[in-house]
Amino acid sequence: MAAPRLGLPHLGLGVGLRPQHYQHILEHGPQVDWFEIISENFIDNHGYGRHVLETVAAQVPIVMHGVSLSIGSSDPLDLVYLRKLRQLADELQPAWVSDHLCWTGVACVNSHDLLPLPLDEASLRHVAARVRQVQDFLGRPLVLENPSTYVEFASSSMPEWEFLGRLATETGCGLLLDVNNVHVSAHNHGYDAVHYIRQLPHRHIVQLHLAGPTDCGEVLIDTHDAPVPAAVWRLYALAQRLTGGVSALLEWDANIPPYPQLLAELAKARAAERGEFGDDVPAVARGAVSSPLSFHLGDIHA
Repeated sequence: MAAPRLGLPHLGLGVGLRPQHYQHILEHGPQVDWFEIISENFIDNHGYGRHVLETVAAQVPIVMHGVSLSIGSSDPLDLVYLRKLRQLADELQPAWVSDHLCWTGVACVNSHDLLPLPLDEASLRHVAARVRQVQDFLGRPLVLENPSTYVEFASSSMPEWEFLGRLATETGCGLLLDVNNVHVSAHNHGYDAVHYIRQLPHRHIVQLHLAGPTDCGEVLIDTHDAPVPAAVWRLYALAQRLTGGVSALLEWDANIPPYPQLLAELAKARAAERGEFGDDVPAVARGAVSSPLSFHLGDIHA
């Protein structure tokens, strides 16, 4: 087993804790090494879901994964939210707390989406200062994920992998490398996903995400509603090799299958690490979803 990095452990293979699976987990046990929760679903929640969470937390490690930190926003950090996040972390004692390199709103209006940043020196200084503030406030390292993106800022002066790498090096934060998001964004913007992963500071990567996107023709959309395609398994195997082995989690948030089927998909991670990528599986699920774009990517110059 690989040595801990940033003082954070290697947890093995996990899945997201979702209400559709509560009853099965209570009856049959976790059957995974760890669970990831969406932090916001359990802030101020003391109902049945919290009972299930506390039951499984007594059996396997928990990681808190947020969607509302808005680390890249120009708004001040939301201290009310951070206090609640810290309280939940103090109660659960998760292995770590993560969120996304993005902004989710401005002027106190929440977009409920993970929006991309201009990747330049000014943004890097801004985000680094906020990461340090959050880490000091929480009293623990923050782990940040690369989001899927569908547009880029024309003003960006560095690629995302450089921005993330410098941010991690300068602040000591961890990285949650979502290899599906790399696959999606690389397709949408025309860059090399393998190069992206190779350029990151691997010693800062503490977790990987896996998921299945949807092919909407011109773009891939990060839907988390299908099996992991072979191309993403290849990126996963590369990331595990370059890091020396880190915690990995399968995300599945729509069209959620029964728990045994979810576990069967997670088990493919072991085969992928051996170089078995399921080439008989379609490259990516095809379908119509509600796309965030109603225009051509090439027309965007934010």
